[in-house]
Amino acid sequence: MLYFLSITMIACISCLTHLRTATLIVSALAVPASAYFLVIGAPVVRAAALNYVGVVVVLLFMQSVYYRDFRRLTRLTGENHALAHTDPLTGLPNRRSFFAELEQAIAAAGTAETRFAIGLIDLDGFKPVNDTLGHLAGDAVLCEVGRRLQDAVGAAGVVARLGGDEFGLILHGWPDLDTLGRTLCTILKQPYALRDTTARIGASIGFACFPETARTAEMLVERADHTLYHAKTHAPGTAACFAFEHENRMHRQAQVEQALRRADLAAEFHLLFQPIVDVVAGRVQAYEALARWNSPTLGSVSPVDFIVVAERTGLIHDLSLALLRKALAAMASWPEHVALSFNLSAYDLAAAEGIATITALIAESGIVPERIVFEVTETGLMRDLVDAGRSLGALRALGVGIALDDFGTGYSSLGYVHRLPISELKIDRSFVTDICSDAASRNIIHSILDLARNLRLLCVVEGVETEAQMLHLRAAGCRYMQGYLFQKPMPAAAIAAFEAGFALPQPQGEDRIAAAA
Repeated sequence: MLYFLSITMIACISCLTHLRTATLIVSALAVPASAYFLVIGAPVVRAAALNYVGVVVVLLFMQSVYYRDFRRLTRLTGENHALAHTDPLTGLPNRRSFFAELEQAIAAAGTAETRFAIGLIDLDGFKPVNDTLGHLAGDAVLCEVGRRLQDAVGAAGVVARLGGDEFGLILHGWPDLDTLGRTLCTILKQPYALRDTTARIGASIGFACFPETARTAEMLVERADHTLYHAKTHAPGTAACFAFEHENRMHRQAQVEQALRRADLAAEFHLLFQPIVDVVAGRVQAYEALARWNSPTLGSVSPVDFIVVAERTGLIHDLSLALLRKALAAMASWPEHVALSFNLSAYDLAAAEGIATITALIAESGIVPERIVFEVTETGLMRDLVDAGRSLGALRALGVGIALDDFGTGYSSLGYVHRLPISELKIDRSFVTDICSDAASRNIIHSILDLARNLRLLCVVEGVETEAQMLHLRAAGCRYMQGYLFQKPMPAAAIAAFEAGFALPQPQGEDRIAAAA
């Protein structure tokens, strides 16, 4: 009987290996019974009981080991789940967790017929902080951004880090997105105290609402992303809510992208040239090459539309090379003292291979590098200041000039102007429009001209359209100007006739009086 009892108990304990509490209860009941047989039983019974107790002890030990391993496995599973759904730097939910939460929010809102909003946040000016102050400083800024967002959103939503300097929001209910957007942008613009310095960045935000904007997670995020891109392009450092005009723009960009991918770049694209005039010497200093596209399917496409798409799709470098080849060919008939001003995208500067291709193209053309000036924008440089500086240095070593375009409208900072191998500044046309009536515009132009002189940089003013503006700029000490006053953009074939008949505009009496005032 004791034998069969032993077999039964062993089987019970084996079956209860992963039920620790039940195993202990059964063992606690069985051991006293075994002790009873040890005390009053016959020698054979005692031996069997003693053997049974030994077996129970061994099984209890094995169960304890298995249970400890099971607990360790459970803990590791929990840790792996946390690692898979949490950003290790900020401690916020990560991209995977964000989309899981979004799917749950859509399911809950669909059942309850409620509404919610999502927001995508991209930090403006974070790249220079990371490049100039180091990755530790950049990490500290990202952690502080996450903390500020959590404090601002609170229990009303979910804050996630989607990757890099991009964050996501899921906002339950129906908040005032305009007010919230302004609040978040203001909060994120506040200084970031680091160990030895202070950093400043901004943020652009794109909001999309469920169910008005979209009913699926993919479409909701896509439309929020397009809204974010709209904000960064048109008003960096602000928030925007999705509007269906953005939808039209999305469709237009999709059409432009498809046409651009199929385009014969050499045949469909052409250049117009606008003169940059030396008003002291009374002659043309250079011509800026301006890209134009006549698509067989879309007709005339604005550079504002196709350049953005070319950069986003990675086609910009091929386009830049095709246009540069045309521009260098056009230079062959120009006077020797006339230079070419050619726009490069920040994406053209991102890879050493791209700079090597540009260098080879210049060498192949036979044009003296000193007659070429490459224009780059401030905002473009800020995407990757270190790589851009390295690429610009390689171009400067070749002998070409580097002009910082639209100066004064982006991240203008002496901290990088004096470090980058720049040879020219181009003052944006927005400062010229009201120069005759606005003292602030005149003061800004005076300041930039003084900066250029102190740094021994050539300075070109864009957007000159009237004789009065020209006189004001000449009085301020500006020598090089560009604008419709001198000539609208023209095809290469018209340059020879323009050069032959060029003369500086002669201001009339009223313009002289206005400039003098």
